[in-house]
Formats: sequence, structure tokens, C-alpha cells
Amino acid sequence: MSSIEQIKTQAREQIWKSIAQSGQSIASIPPAELETLVNAILDGVMVLIDESLEDAGLPGRSAVTADAVLANDEQTLWEGRPFLSFRTHYQITTERVRIIRGLLGKDRDDIELIRIQDIDFEQSMTERALGVGDIIIRSADPSLPAARLNNIKQPEEVHEILRRAMLNARKRFRYSVHEEM
Repeated sequence: MSSIEQIKTQAREQIWKSIAQSGQSIASIPPAELETLVNAILDGVMVLIDESLEDAGLPGRSAVTADAVLANDEQTLWEGRPFLSFRTHYQITTERVRIIRGLLGKDRDDIELIRIQDIDFEQSMTERALGVGDIIIRSADPSLPAARLNNIKQPEEVHEILRRAMLNARKRFRYSVHEEM
């Protein structure tokens, strides 16, 4: 039995014990309705615990466990090269944006999707005629706070792939951004 299930079992027992110790007569309540009431109370308490854990910056009971993350292999969503470039290669996966530079030697930068703060794309008139554009990524990564994916073919499609991957990663890791006004 997982530790979460043990906590739920102990909480359920504590709720029943508290009802018994309250001195209130429950004989007039049908057992099925009483069980439904106890389960509703338990669900409410578990939600409160999850919210308290999240407020403290800790993972709640439905957060992804390390085993689950390892079981879900990283998948490539898109990869490509800048227009007319042999030295640079870009890759967007379910977890990160990877920029690989070099022909013989390799230099690799990774930006975790949950660290991305903003994604934009730029396209000059000439780039538009060629069907290429630049994607600009701003992140909370101290080693690479800004990155530019240059001369990407179909930049609007790639921008949308990256945006959705970022939102899915935030949802998967229960990460939210609070902006100040």
C-alpha cells in the first residue's frame, strides 16, 4: 500500500473515530449515506492537504513521481536546422528545448520547458517570402536566459509546438506562473 493510501486509510479511521466520540446519534442515517458523507469529508481534507503542500512548494498527492517520470521517456516533438546551416541543430522534446552547435565538436544547450517564461517569433519580409523565421525564447535558466532559434522553416507551426509543449510540461509538473500587475 502506498504512503498516500495509508494516510487516506488513517484519515478515514480518524473521521469515524471523531464521529463516534462526538456523542451525536447517527442511528437514523442510513449506512450508505453515512459512508458517502465520510468519503466526501475525506476527499475535502485530501484536497486541502494538496493545496497546502502546493502553497509550500511541495508536490501534492497527484504530482508526478520520480518513477513515473522515468517510465515516461522523453519524446521528440520537433527537430530541424536553420535554413542553409549545417552546424546548428534544434530539437524540441516533451521536457526541453535543445540547441546543438558544431560540426565536429559539439556544444549543447538545454532549456527546460518549465523554465520558459516567454516565446515569440519574428519574421522579416524576406524571411516570410522564404518561409522561415526566428523563434525567441526567454527563460528563467541562469545559464541561458535568452535563446534564438534562427531561420526556422514554418516558424508559426514550430512556435505553436513549443507553446503547447511548455503548457503541457507546466501542467504535468503542476507548475504555475503568477504575474504581477
